[in-house]
Amino acid sequence: MRIFAVLLLSLAATAQQAAQPVLPPSSGFPGLDQYRASRVAIYMNDYGQLARYRDANAAVKPPASAESRVVFFGDSITDMWAIADSFPGRPYINRGIGGQTTSQMLVRFKQDVIDLKPRVVVILAGTNDIAGNTGPISNEDIEANFASMAELAHVHNIRVVFSSVLPVHNYTPQSKELFAQRSSERILALNRWLKEYCAANNLVYLDYFTPMVDDKGLLKRDLAQDGLHPNKAGYASMAPLAEKAIETSLQSSDIGLQH
Repeated sequence: MRIFAVLLLSLAATAQQAAQPVLPPSSGFPGLDQYRASRVAIYMNDYGQLARYRDANAAVKPPASAESRVVFFGDSITDMWAIADSFPGRPYINRGIGGQTTSQMLVRFKQDVIDLKPRVVVILAGTNDIAGNTGPISNEDIEANFASMAELAHVHNIRVVFSSVLPVHNYTPQSKELFAQRSSERILALNRWLKEYCAANNLVYLDYFTPMVDDKGLLKRDLAQDGLHPNKAGYASMAPLAEKAIETSLQSSDIGLQH
């Protein structure tokens, strides 16, 4: 019996280990190792982090008949954005969660987007996929996650604005780790796909990349201290671009994915 019990415990431990995300190498940055280790518990207990906005969503009232509700859906770049300050008086809702990948966002898309009944969703994601926050993932699989979000939105008559992945820089000491995780080539390739996908499916492509990149192909130094997350100046440059994209989406005669 003792041998049998030990065998069961061994099998259980092996299964638990196999279920944990396989995190890619950290390029030698100890801070990155600590960050990833701290997130394993989140992935195991609430992979999509549905608990983050569950209570807040329950408090959101149905939109008024003439309300042009918009959900900003994304990772830490959205999470850190003071939406109410950038768009005063607008019925815009922030549903960003720091560190998330498109795989996690797809899990919570119904709760944090569809159930809030917006007219438009502005999706900004992909940088953490490239960084391998939930394990290695190909651009093709990231693209499939984006397409799944667009298809779900279409079924529920929600217009989609896909934002470009932001450039990154390594101009400051605190930017080195974040920059090392993110391939500029993959960012460019993913943005190329997003732009083409939007054009082919009558969706709006929100290009943050072009006005925020410098002549070296990096994020302009004055827009982010850590090389990734926009500062006040960064968000100030993004806000009018987002507003224009939302207006374009609302004025469109169809919601996309008609073919």
